[in-house]
Parts: sequence; structure tokens; C-alpha cells
Amino acid sequence: MSKLVHTLSRRHFLAGSAAAGALIMMHPFSVRAQANQAHLRIMETTDLHVHVFPYDYYGDKPNDTMGLARTATIIDQIRAEATNSMLLDNGDFLQGNPMGDYIAYERGMKDGDVHPIIKAMNTLGYDASTLGNHEFNYGLDFMFKVLAGANFPFVCANLTKGALASDPTKDELFLKPYVILDKTIKDGAEAEHPIRIGLIGFVPPQIMTWDTRHLSGKAMTRDIVKTAEAWVPRMKEDGAELIIALSHSGMGEPGYVEMAENASLALAAVDGIDAIVTGHSHLDFPGSKFLDKDGKDLPGFDGAKGLVSGKPGVMGGFWGSHLGLIDLMLQRDGNAWTIVGSTSEARPISQRIDGKTVPTVESKPEVEAAAKEEHEATLAYVRTPVGKTSAPLHSYFALVADDPSVQIVSQAQTWYITDMLKESEYKDLPVLSAAAPFKSGGRGGPEYYTDVPAGDVAIKNVADLYLYPNTVQAVVITGAQVKEWLEMSAGIFNAIEPGKADQTLINSEFPSYNFDVIDGVTYKIDLSQPPKYDPKGAVLNASSNRIVDLQFDGKPIDPAAKFVVASNNYRAGGGGNFPEINSSKVVFQAPDTNRDVIVRYIIEQGTINPSADANWTFAPMDGTTVLFETGPKAKDFIADVKAVKIEPAGEGAEGFAKYRITL
Repeated sequence: MSKLVHTLSRRHFLAGSAAAGALIMMHPFSVRAQANQAHLRIMETTDLHVHVFPYDYYGDKPNDTMGLARTATIIDQIRAEATNSMLLDNGDFLQGNPMGDYIAYERGMKDGDVHPIIKAMNTLGYDASTLGNHEFNYGLDFMFKVLAGANFPFVCANLTKGALASDPTKDELFLKPYVILDKTIKDGAEAEHPIRIGLIGFVPPQIMTWDTRHLSGKAMTRDIVKTAEAWVPRMKEDGAELIIALSHSGMGEPGYVEMAENASLALAAVDGIDAIVTGHSHLDFPGSKFLDKDGKDLPGFDGAKGLVSGKPGVMGGFWGSHLGLIDLMLQRDGNAWTIVGSTSEARPISQRIDGKTVPTVESKPEVEAAAKEEHEATLAYVRTPVGKTSAPLHSYFALVADDPSVQIVSQAQTWYITDMLKESEYKDLPVLSAAAPFKSGGRGGPEYYTDVPAGDVAIKNVADLYLYPNTVQAVVITGAQVKEWLEMSAGIFNAIEPGKADQTLINSEFPSYNFDVIDGVTYKIDLSQPPKYDPKGAVLNASSNRIVDLQFDGKPIDPAAKFVVASNNYRAGGGGNFPEINSSKVVFQAPDTNRDVIVRYIIEQGTINPSADANWTFAPMDGTTVLFETGPKAKDFIADVKAVKIEPAGEGAEGFAKYRITL
């Protein structure tokens, strides 16, 4: 087999110029390195999601917590702190904000075009990148046109062209599984030595479910860990002295789980992998998010040393919020390099001081200039009005009461599917609609909420309501399956003890995009019952029944009755592991995105009335109160919530506001 070798110049590897200045504090490894010892700094961006500028296109305002242009300034500083450095990206750079959608759906990509996120990345001298799951959202042809503009290689070992071979090393792959970079590294005595660094990349196997419309019949995926176990020995044979895994996968649990979406803990444990950069789950490691309630490391992690399954590891946030750093002290033993020390850090581009976000760096002009034309075109695109709303659209209470931002999505989906199926065999079935709040604080912070005032509705507002480029799909299921769908959604709430005050309502491990509200039925959620399903869809309490008083058309729902439920390709294809909801139930696959359907619905209506109809609420529980956190601006809309009794309860953590519900 020919060696998969990619040779780059050391222009971006050997650090810094004198221009970095005397104010730069060198990393202790660079200071302490002796002859035959070298400090290597690995820098990681991950989950950029097209955020070049520190700008929130949905809110149409600057945002100091995001933007590769800001991260770029940190990159310059950090390169100057180390004798040797390299820059990697960990995927999910292509989709995730209106600039990505503008390029994909409005401007398009011709052969030879360079995507603005790639233009920005090209200015920074990346050594390599892997693919994330969102790279596939616009289709393979679009993705490969984008990749062609990069001045750095992409690697992905577990994405195949069609059927799987007898073992991973025999697969026909879309990209190289790995590259080996021939580098020159400077030791503590200023002597230069060669080093061969291997980089191998992985994508979640679940892309085959999430983007089946783009990938079915064209691609397949393999298990991340088994793929690594096959390829890492080959990398050693090809001369890799240091192997770094680019894992677009969350950390997951200790131990191997076949075809796991989040497999980085297990991947790091693979023999021969020396260090790992991770992402996908929009967290930062080392950090508090990988500690238990007692402040101790979760199993498999050492936050103080920055170790993942005993290996140097990092997770660098999202949208450019942090730069992931792994610092290695290498020692040359004969002709081989070994790691004799390491530290890890996720360095932020902003911090919160007195309840306000304060940037720690300014943007790098060259990065903003690279995407300036597309940034301005995106602003014009998102500001285009499509209709009006008679009431505000906001998501501050979307997790605790029926909500206008979710309501309008369901109204549009019901309108669309009813029309699409009017001549079909399903025309006489009732149409329900499932929709979830995408922006509801959480990891996105206290300002991460939909907030559209009454009046004109522009494309930016629709994109704010529906963040993802999903397509509309419809399933046919029974009344019993409708109930189980809602039981899964109700897993976002903790079990509440009757008669007890101020219990925590929301399970922070349950993603808000899996909290589906089903419109067209009415129901209550009995919080005294434990969750029936865990956040991954596994049965926790088989006899639990949180969904009570479930009615259709004013009568108890018939478990055997059939319903059409409008949703999206993610959920209908099995995303979120909802019980019995998968592609076998799909009866309609739309060519239109959910976002486009919302736009068309608003245009058709002229003026929309998004007021929530309170089709769900909590079952009463005398003498019981619960607490939840939401954005500070929620105070402006508390009077709009009629179905539950809500009152302010003080300040929450990290800029959130705390509220109390009396059940």
C-alpha cells in the first residue's frame, strides 16, 4: 500500500516571530525543554457552524461569545507562546447559521468557488480537519465543492462509498482515513529534528439516519472505535511517531458501545492513539461540565491533567467560543519521540463579569475581510420581510408552557401536510404536528432564546424559529404511539415529590430539541410519576404514565386510531430514539425544508397569530413548587403565560433568571 503522506511546510509549525513581543509568556514546557526535549502545542477549533464574525444573524446584532475572527486572535497569541504548534479543526464548520444557508440555498457553489468559512480558515494556516455530521446537511456534491477550496487536507476514516468491505482498511473511502505530516520540531537547545505526526478523523455513524436523503445509496458509516483499531496500526507501519485522533464525537460513557454517537472516551483508549481532540456536543473540556454534583471528575476524565481515558484530550466549545489546547512535552529517545508530560485547556474568547459578557480579544481583521462580502450579503438576505405577526414570538417559557414559537412551527407544518396529503390515501386521517423549541437557553447561554417582536417577520426571524435545514416528513402512527412519543418528550422533566417546595424541574441532560410538543391533541404531564424513558430513549420505568388526560377532539384518544403526524426528517428517521418512531412509519417525504414551509405559511397568511393555545400543561399537585431558569428578558412576557402560575424567584447561575411554578 502506498503511504498516505501529506507534507506541509513548517511555516505554521515553528512558532512565532519576534513581533509577538516580549509581553508573550512562553508555556512552561517551552521554557523547561532541554536538548532532545520539545514542546508541541496542538490547537483545536470545533463546531464553528459558519460563525466567522462575532455576529448573531438571528438577532441581527453583534455577539462577543462567537466567531472564528475572534478565535483567530487567540490562535496568534497561543502560537507565540509555544516553540512548536499546529492547528486542527474538528468538523461541523459548514452549516449552522444563516450565512451557511445563504450560500447553500441562495448563492450556491460553482466549481472553483471558495466558501466563506473556508476562506476564513485558509487565512489561519490549518494543518488538517475532519468532517462533522453537519457537513452533510446540504448534500455530498455541495460538501465536496466546499472542501475543494481548502488549503489543508480533510481526513475521515469511517465514511465509505457504499457497502462496507471485509475490514475497515479495505473500504473505499470518500476521503483519506489519515494523513501523516512530515514536520520539523525545535527542541530546547534550538536544534531542529524531524517528526512524523499522524492525524486520523471520525464522524458520528448516525449521519446515515440524520441525512439519509443525501446519503442513502451513496455512503455508509462504520463504528468509530473498531475503525480506529484497524487503521492505527497501519499508521504506525507508515511511520507515524505521534498519532492524534480528530473525533467529531462527544465524550460518551466509559467502555465500548457499538456504533456509539458519542465515542471519544472509548476512542481515546485505543492503543496507539496519543492524543485526542473532540467536539460535537458543544461542551468544553477541561471544565466543570465533566464534573459530578460533588465536583469530582466523571469516570474516564482527569480535568486537572486534561486527560481523556488517560490520554491528553480537549474539547473546544462551539461557534469559536473557545480554542482547544493540548500541550505536549516530547522527549527524543533514540530515533523515537515519547510524551513525558501534557496539559490541556479550553481557552475562551469571552468571560462573564458582573452578569455581562466581556470579550477578551478583538477580531482579527484578515479573517473578517476574507468573508466580508458574504457577511454583507447574508445581512441583506436575513433582513428580507416575508409577513407580519400580531403577537411576539418568543421561547422564554417554551420548556414549561405551550409556547408561541413552537405553536407557529406546528401551525405551518399542519397547513403544509394537510395540503400535501389531500389527494392521498391518508387524506381522511387527522393531522397532528410535532415541534420542539430549539433556542431555550441551556448551553447557548441566557440570551439564547427566540425573541421576535410583533410586527414585520423577516427571514432572520424564521431562521431563528427553526435553526436547522431539516425537511418536512410525516409519519402515520396510532394513538398509543402518540402517547409514547409524548412520554419520551416528558423525560425532560425531573420527577417531582408532591408537597415539596422549590424542586428543580428541568433535567439539564435532556436536549430541548427532543422536547416535542404535539399539536392537535390536549394532555397533561404528571410530574409525580418518574420519567418513562431516559434522554437516549431507553426505558427507565416501564409502568410510568406521565401523560394523562390525553384527548383528541375533546375525547380520550383511541389507542388504535391512526394519525398523521407532521415532523422533520431527523425525528421521522429515528433521531432522538423516540419509541417506534423511525423511517418505517414515514408516509411523506417533502422536498421542502421546515424553514421554507414556515416562510410560505407566513406569506400565505399575511399576518400570523402565533398565540399559544395551551394544549398541554402540568397536572395539578397541591402544595408543590418547582424552579427553572430562563433568560432575563422573560420578565417582559410572564403575563402572556396563562396555563401555569409563574413568578420570579431571583437570579440564576451564569446570567440566567430563576422562576417558580406553583403546580
